[in-house]
Amino acid sequence: MGKPNTKLRELRGKKTLAQVAEDLGISASSLAMYERGDREPRDEMKRKLASYYGRTVQFIFFRD
Repeated sequence: MGKPNTKLRELRGKKTLAQVAEDLGISASSLAMYERGDREPRDEMKRKLASYYGRTVQFIFFRD
């Protein structure tokens, strides 16, 4: 499918998938799919992820 979103993985750092997913109110499997590029988050989730990590949506999802 899509390319892996390595920025999401890098931003997560040492936190677990489960920890970040719980903070965001989503399942760990959904977050894993976003990180692998198997699933594209909806715009609302992109904004939540950007806010959570203190970055812009553009930085995480649209810059190489």
